[in-house]
Amino acid sequence: MGPTELLKKTFGSLSGRNFRLYFIGQIISNSGTWMQTIAQSILVLHLTGSGVDLGLVSAFAFLPVLIFGAPAGLIADRIQKRRLLLVTQSLLALQALTLGILTQLGVVRLPMVYGLALVMGFVNAIDNPARQSFVEQMVGKEKVQNAVSLNSVVMNAARAIGPGIAAILISLLGVAVCFFVNALSFFAVVGALYMMHPAEFYPYVPVARAKGQIRAGFRYVRESKELGLTLGAVFLIGTLAFNFQVLLPLLSTETFHGGAGTLGALTSVMGVGAVIGGLISAAIGKTSRRRLGAIATVFGILILVLAAMPNFTWALIAIFPMGAASISFIALANSSLQLNSIPQMRGRVMALYTVAFLGTTPIGAPLVGYISQLFGPRAALVVGAASALVAGPILLFSTRKRRVELDEVF
Repeated sequence: MGPTELLKKTFGSLSGRNFRLYFIGQIISNSGTWMQTIAQSILVLHLTGSGVDLGLVSAFAFLPVLIFGAPAGLIADRIQKRRLLLVTQSLLALQALTLGILTQLGVVRLPMVYGLALVMGFVNAIDNPARQSFVEQMVGKEKVQNAVSLNSVVMNAARAIGPGIAAILISLLGVAVCFFVNALSFFAVVGALYMMHPAEFYPYVPVARAKGQIRAGFRYVRESKELGLTLGAVFLIGTLAFNFQVLLPLLSTETFHGGAGTLGALTSVMGVGAVIGGLISAAIGKTSRRRLGAIATVFGILILVLAAMPNFTWALIAIFPMGAASISFIALANSSLQLNSIPQMRGRVMALYTVAFLGTTPIGAPLVGYISQLFGPRAALVVGAASALVAGPILLFSTRKRRVELDEVF
């Protein structure tokens, strides 16, 4: 395959106008979100200096996803997703603006941060499954894998861009400006949604109201081995390994004795690695349970490598491939769930994915913060690595067992 064909395959889903607009809007919005994430971590550490408090803020942000994720997925199946996203993105802008005003006025207190994190969580509980399932409506089923991988690239390009800008703005203008910039960034998505051509969307018929639809979603996942195993792996790894919003600030301040610049560098380098991992996933364009198990295992090994790094410089080197493995796992899991679910169930399936990946943060983030406080951030990284090193081989073993059964039949 020549360079031109490779580029065409890697960025194939961007040939559609609607997804191009969405892609650009997400780059801007996610960069703002990462700026807010860095600023909020610095704010909480300034207010209390506690890793547990930092974990609790993340817990409040994702608790609504854990509790209301399944009903939110049903809302995403029932309502036209473009209309729903216009509302949720506007509400997220209002949340960021409020936090910025409170911080700028000097009246912000930890309970206020908790409360606004909870508000953001309620909005995200609906926004996430709507955004996840909206991808297929923009690009069609054949390009879902590519679009999901490129969407992951967006999130992690933002992780590379946002923290670096945040570190500069915090040092020059203070924490509050990052919240104001994030509030403005959401209107890039709102503008993109308004500029889309609805006539170019792939057909989607909203699910009509009926009794038992939430139970039907759980039953649908339970009866599919592919969906069940994938969601189980995402649940375990999401709970214990994907708590970098807690771990990286603690690594920066406690392990490497740095500040916003150290945190911004670690987050940005991890984001660059994740961009590379996302582009590779987009170019490969294939997903399977065996591939997912392999990348989960590699991810666990690379987390252990990061935990063992003796200083900040070596940590920067180690976090790059770990970032690539992390996004490859998430992109493969996401696209596998979308491709193995029917359109009428996709919102509910992706809501359960959101619960497994993000909704488990209220459990994992305080736990990781507590382990870090008692034994140090390196110990918390080892716990996260263990979760990936358990889930990965389970996925690989289940695939091998299935292949043995087929060999016996044929």
